[in-house]
Amino acid sequence: MANQSKLKIIPLGGIDEIGKNITAIECDGDMIVIDCGSTFPKEDMLGIDLVIPDISYLVANKDKLRGFVFTHGHEDHIGATPYVLAKVPAPIFGTRLTLALIESKLREHRVTGIEAVTVAPRQTVQLGCFSIQFIRVNHSIADACALAITSPAGTIVHTGDFKIDYTPPDGQVTDLSALAAVGDRGVLALMCESTNVERAGYTMSERKVAETFTEQISTATGRVIIAMFSSNINRVQQVVSCALQYGRKVCFVGRSMVNTSTVAMELGLLEIPREHILEMDDLNNYRDDQILVITTGSQGEPMSGLTRMAFSEHRKLQIKASDKVIISSSPIPGNEVFVSRVINQLYRCGAEVIYEAMADVHVSGHACQEELKLMHTLVHPQYFIPIHGEYRMLWQHAELAESMGMARENIILPENGQVIEMNQDSLALSGIVPTGTVLVDGLGIGDVGNVVLRDRKHLSQDGLIIVAMAFDRTNGVLVSGPDVISRGFVYVRENEDIIEGIRDVVRTIIRSYDRIEGSDWPGIKNRIKDELRRYIYEKIKRNPMILPVIVDLG
Repeated sequence: MANQSKLKIIPLGGIDEIGKNITAIECDGDMIVIDCGSTFPKEDMLGIDLVIPDISYLVANKDKLRGFVFTHGHEDHIGATPYVLAKVPAPIFGTRLTLALIESKLREHRVTGIEAVTVAPRQTVQLGCFSIQFIRVNHSIADACALAITSPAGTIVHTGDFKIDYTPPDGQVTDLSALAAVGDRGVLALMCESTNVERAGYTMSERKVAETFTEQISTATGRVIIAMFSSNINRVQQVVSCALQYGRKVCFVGRSMVNTSTVAMELGLLEIPREHILEMDDLNNYRDDQILVITTGSQGEPMSGLTRMAFSEHRKLQIKASDKVIISSSPIPGNEVFVSRVINQLYRCGAEVIYEAMADVHVSGHACQEELKLMHTLVHPQYFIPIHGEYRMLWQHAELAESMGMARENIILPENGQVIEMNQDSLALSGIVPTGTVLVDGLGIGDVGNVVLRDRKHLSQDGLIIVAMAFDRTNGVLVSGPDVISRGFVYVRENEDIIEGIRDVVRTIIRSYDRIEGSDWPGIKNRIKDELRRYIYEKIKRNPMILPVIVDLG
């Protein structure tokens, strides 16, 4: 049976990028999807709030879809769920915290009717021809799992994001024995994350961060403000425990921090007595040395709690000189400028700032080389597919696998949209499916494309000129205008000569026509754009967007 059935693995995101993780797996007419993540917009995606994967393939094949299976609750693995499930509703499977975070998103987006099945580590669920076992792993969020997916064609192990921490704060270590048992039964393919493959050795234990928190909080004389990912519940618990030890009450700031901590407390994953939680309105009733604030903003996000505090834009909290601010994260690639900007502003406020370059206030949630080697050794797969990383990371992970004895012909470096087809006798690329990105801007999903982004970039760099006029076609005269409106181009009052020159160019164009018909206006507008573009560039070497507006009075 295994030799007759073929397994298809189709990454729809998360390859050659950080984030937007989503993978479809098919066998014998059934399909499951692993994770459904989003990513941050790139710097040139002006005004975009979120980037999610193109799921055209899932929409076209939704009759095969048996369910979504989630490894953990980080945004790069669950952030797209409300948008995707609205189009391809299907049951969702995951651990307690993961599903609680997803269900919160679904309620916010008013997506209803989705069956949610909570799965415990070591439990197995059946979806069509797939039998899926959840295996506990350590990561920077509680309830993370790897997946052992058994099909008629063989078994795949999908690691999700993981590290091997022998002393995690919650005592829940990576289930190495379950991984070894799957490996002993035989694994067709390993899909393993590659985020930290460039780092030698082992990832430091989360307990090291707890030691740093103890040192920093015990010596603080004013308020302590700690920025971190809201999803890192174990780290939040460490901060809370330390705060209580030194007589401080805790205030959660930032929408995601408040929401996630509330969910975690309801599930019993975060333990903090209610009397030790402060609302922002209560902060003035306590001395600074009795206050600890846990906030969003570790990535320098413009609307996050820490950023608004630093720039005095928060309604109730501003940074002051007596504060100690700890940024407990490392910048996600692409966010370095935002983080640096916030740190500089914190120093301008006079605060004491502690961040990764100065102390052990953050450890990664991803496996380094020795942990990756251990995963390969335990699973010892027939084939290997590196995932979750930029191309250089995938390449280095392939080399690591090869150094451990994996034949190069048994390693696939995938691209998003490529169909990887395999059974025990063969491994090959067998086509490509539609893939890409969908941009979310406010309530608009996918309505902003390359043309709109190009216009936004043009406007941000060169500004806009609107040339407005009214024309009486019957008498062949300009009734009003041309009026010139400048936004982001030049200040009109100080550049009257350029503005008047623009008017003269437009008047000359209009006068050059003996008679104007209604069908002539598109050509006239294009001519106005071209000649004004040349005129403006000759005058001041700028290239603004030009919009002619002509009211035809007939």
